[in-house]
Amino acid sequence: MTALTRRQRRALTLAMRYLIAVAVTLLFLFPVYWLFMISFKTPEEIFHVPPLWLPGQIQFNNYWVLFKDGDVVAILNSLIVAGTSSVIAMVLGTFCAYSLARFNTGGENLAMWIISQRMIPPMAVVFPIFLIYVHFGMVDTFSGLILLYTAFNLPYVIWMMRGYIADIPLELEESALVDGCTRWQVIWKVVFPMARSGLMATAVFTFVFAWNDFLFALILTRTEVITFPVQLTHYMGGQSNFWAKIAAMSVLGTLPIFVAVTIMQRYLVRGISLGAVKG
Repeated sequence: MTALTRRQRRALTLAMRYLIAVAVTLLFLFPVYWLFMISFKTPEEIFHVPPLWLPGQIQFNNYWVLFKDGDVVAILNSLIVAGTSSVIAMVLGTFCAYSLARFNTGGENLAMWIISQRMIPPMAVVFPIFLIYVHFGMVDTFSGLILLYTAFNLPYVIWMMRGYIADIPLELEESALVDGCTRWQVIWKVVFPMARSGLMATAVFTFVFAWNDFLFALILTRTEVITFPVQLTHYMGGQSNFWAKIAAMSVLGTLPIFVAVTIMQRYLVRGISLGAVKG
């Protein structure tokens, strides 16, 4: 009887945990659901009282307007800027991290100094950067934003990858060197495969940081290189907000992040839990 009671108690506890988990998940997913539903509603349905949980009829006019007006170019701009800067930051940062982890380049304090640069508030440097960009004609250019995002993401990449690489047993690299591999072959054939989870996790977060940036994109762009976060502000005014456009644009702007996380999800949990706490 006692054993049965314990089993029932464990089953009840497990059921309560699942119930709480489902409730919390639904709570956090509700804004996403509501945003998605608004993107398919007419203005009358959006402002209907009481709120309509489902649109009367699925219609894609809100999305069609974005394509017709050319607003989706902002998403393409964000893909170019965030994707290119992330790739460059990952390549440069990984090699820098390898040098720090294996050769102790710069001594013990260089890694801490590097990550401290990521802690600088963007608001403190955006105005000097704007003046420099004006002088060199880099305002409202892809190269200007890519260079800036690469510079700001490099400290994060170096710090994270340094921890992941430090987790790799040095004996594996020494064995490869003894077998005749060059240092570059060791990095390509030993380090990269062993640090794959860390590489993927760091790349996803680096891409997200660049994708979500608003301040630098707002100050350093005008008309040619408007990014997704800046484009959203164009639908908000003092008199009214274009909620249908905001919702549709937000859904389109969320898709790249959703796809990236979905593809890389098996690496994310393991990548986040490894290396990050080492230093």
